Amino acid sequence: MIHKFSMDGINIVMDIYSGAIHVVDDIVYELVDYYKKYDKEKLINKFKGKYKIEQIKEALEEIEELEKEELLFTNDLYEEYLEQFEKRNPIVKALCLHVTHGCNLKCKYCFAGEGEYGGNRALMSAEVGKKAIDFLIKSSGNRRNLEVDFFGGEPLMNFEVVKEIVEYARSIEKDYNKNFRFTITTNGILLNDEIQDYINKNMYNVVLSIDGRKEVNDKMRYTANHKGSYDVIVPKFKKLADSRNQTDYYVRGTFTRENLDFSEDVLHLADLGFKQISVEPVVAPKEMDYALKEEDLPILYEQYEKLAKELIKRKKEGKGFNFFHFMIDLTQGPCVAKRLAGCGSGSEYLAVTPEGDLYPCHQFVGLEEFKMGSVFEGIKNKSMQKQFQSCNVYAKEECRNCWAKFYCSGGCAANAYQFHKDINVPYKIGCELEKKRIECAIYIKAKLAE
Repeated sequence: MIHKFSMDGINIVMDIYSGAIHVVDDIVYELVDYYKKYDKEKLINKFKGKYKIEQIKEALEEIEELEKEELLFTNDLYEEYLEQFEKRNPIVKALCLHVTHGCNLKCKYCFAGEGEYGGNRALMSAEVGKKAIDFLIKSSGNRRNLEVDFFGGEPLMNFEVVKEIVEYARSIEKDYNKNFRFTITTNGILLNDEIQDYINKNMYNVVLSIDGRKEVNDKMRYTANHKGSYDVIVPKFKKLADSRNQTDYYVRGTFTRENLDFSEDVLHLADLGFKQISVEPVVAPKEMDYALKEEDLPILYEQYEKLAKELIKRKKEGKGFNFFHFMIDLTQGPCVAKRLAGCGSGSEYLAVTPEGDLYPCHQFVGLEEFKMGSVFEGIKNKSMQKQFQSCNVYAKEECRNCWAKFYCSGGCAANAYQFHKDINVPYKIGCELEKKRIECAIYIKAKLAE
């Protein structure tokens, strides 16, 4: 399988199964579509009115050499691994701890319903948090590096318990040959110097929620009295990002139909001095006025291309930044399991409610049919774990023949369920935007290598 695209005068040909990516001239770019359909003589006759015969021959030789080197038109070796992959014994390597079900903001698009996930406000106790750590150690097999995300609602509303959980994990990790890496996501309202100092000493990563320009952020992210959060959080976020030497954090925003010109929000955050930026598309029921629609896709494609070109310009000027969705590793990349199944929700990655209940991920919390067990009794719904374990790009009809499948790993199961009530039917708008982001990421690599 190959995929090709052209952007800003650069022709890219991707060989999907080998992972090889080629920057080619116009004639190779055109001939590659016909190379497997016609013999050499027919190809020369077909294109001799457009290109010189010697040019055609050279282009065909180039394509033939790439094919011999197994860098073009390669066979699918991943599917042969599928049976072994599906029979693997799952280990849990990451937990998302909902230390609060409650929030001090009322973000308009919040999938968690003001952090309450369709239930009542609640705080996780230290006992539940410690049991979650015990569960993770017990369920992680021989894996050493374990991830724990502190999430909500707003986790700083229960920060003393966060600290107790971290202290407990650190006190026992060496006994079990484990290494915990903690992340916390915060809206920043309660952030202060003391909390910042603790985060810097104990958190591997931190996610700071902000949507971009003041007018965009405050329209969506506001308090109960509809007072915007921008002026409160920006100074705090800038201070924290600088204190971490502009690494190991993300300012993370959401764009909606209210700001289809989201590239301006990304650039606004970059102009504020942030170097690690993620602004992602909202996933919302189509009846919501801020939900993205298929008719918006051409505008969003233009925005991603605009952002890619500006990012290249700034990097060349020494003013670059990282945009999460444009970060791509073309040398190593994810392992086979990651390529096939993505985040591992429901099998390798689970969410824990304040009461200690286990769900496939934070976006399934509150849907009782997806409750899998608890940190006290372990995973009881083995059939659901098996269902999520079997969720991969070959189990999804739309993914099987898609060129982007090993980059997006089949997309988000929660988004699929939200729109189709089936974790194996991908969310179309998400798919189309992911494809565009991949193309932009590859274009950036090619342009910077010129």
